[in-house]
Amino acid sequence: MRKLSELERARLRWRARRGLLENDLIITRFLDQYETELTDSDVSALTLLFEMDDNELLDVLLDRVKLDGVYATPDILRLVTQMQKL
Repeated sequence: MRKLSELERARLRWRARRGLLENDLIITRFLDQYETELTDSDVSALTLLFEMDDNELLDVLLDRVKLDGVYATPDILRLVTQMQKL
């Protein structure tokens, strides 16, 4: 498994910055724990997930709503489940 470069990790953290503090806290906690284990497909999945509106993303992370459409991929579902367990 290829490790993310410093630049890739910095870009991922920059994309992860959200307008809602709750999202920032959940995502930062996840990245602090799993960042070194993320694969290229994980980064692609997170990049797509981070395109969601802040309120929609919070609802997903708090398990108020289920992912659907383009967001309901196996990689995104796995990563969201990991975030929800933290």
